[in-house]
Amino acid sequence: MKKWKSLWLVIAISLIAILGACNAKDKPESAAQGEKVEPSQAETTEITIENNGTTQIYKEAPKKAISLNQHVTEIMLALGLEDSMVGTAYLDDKIYEPLQAAYDNVPVLAKQYPSKEQVIDAEADFIYGGWKSAFGEKGVGTQEELEALGIHTYLHTASNMTKPTLKDIFTDIRNIAKIFRVEDRGEALIEQMTKDVDAVRAKLPQDKKDLRVLVYDSGDKDVLTTGQNFMNELVTIAGGKNIFGDVESGWTTVSKEDAVERNPEVVVVVDYGEKTAEEKIKFLKHDPALKEMEAVKNERFVILPLSAASEGVRAAEAIQILAKGFYPESFEN
Repeated sequence: MKKWKSLWLVIAISLIAILGACNAKDKPESAAQGEKVEPSQAETTEITIENNGTTQIYKEAPKKAISLNQHVTEIMLALGLEDSMVGTAYLDDKIYEPLQAAYDNVPVLAKQYPSKEQVIDAEADFIYGGWKSAFGEKGVGTQEELEALGIHTYLHTASNMTKPTLKDIFTDIRNIAKIFRVEDRGEALIEQMTKDVDAVRAKLPQDKKDLRVLVYDSGDKDVLTTGQNFMNELVTIAGGKNIFGDVESGWTTVSKEDAVERNPEVVVVVDYGEKTAEEKIKFLKHDPALKEMEAVKNERFVILPLSAASEGVRAAEAIQILAKGFYPESFEN
């Protein structure tokens, strides 16, 4: 009996030794020695971003970011970066519904642009602007001034170029994802947006003749419309033809007579600001010149929120709204 007890004791000691060795082997060497695990290579690699004539070098992901303008705020939230944000500002209208809960966790610094003092008080280390005005006279300061204060900046490229496309938005998303070390989230977001756009395209009639489309932003004496800004891309993907797509500038002002002569079949009404979309449509119906357009006579209006029309994560939603308005029979089911 003593012999068997001795044998079991030897086996038990051996098993304990083996298990201990396995546990130590499974852990990183520093952890097995009771030391702190080193950060991953992605977290310690320097990131260099060229943006709007500035060179930004990131030794680590920003931890106290501020977003200015709704479409870039929604990009940050769609990337799951709300915990890295200390503020946001300047909504065009309601935040994108799927992102509302995340948005509610971020302090709103101002109705429009915050002051430079507010930015400093928030101890911001990164500012993401959607429009050039964010870093203009009425904004938070120039990118150079903020860089001198140790604050990194990024101006959304797709919103500040001629003829932006979906690919340009994807480039911005990839840059932000790279800066915050969340590249996988960036690629997942781009993949989902691409799938959503393709799903809308698949429903468009194959034998369609592109509808003549006027984008009406505003204007009583003249018409503020889109030339080669992102709205042109959205209208084209949705199966329409922007009647002022031959104008090289982004937003452009045209005469009422020119709009009537090009005779749109559909009017896209951009919804934002103090004047409602319904008020804009009422104006078009009663204006002596514009009421002669085929679209107005047939009451073919599509209302598009400005927030959806901007160069952000809602591009697929904007294309779907337009496509349904252009070809409603293709989206009945």
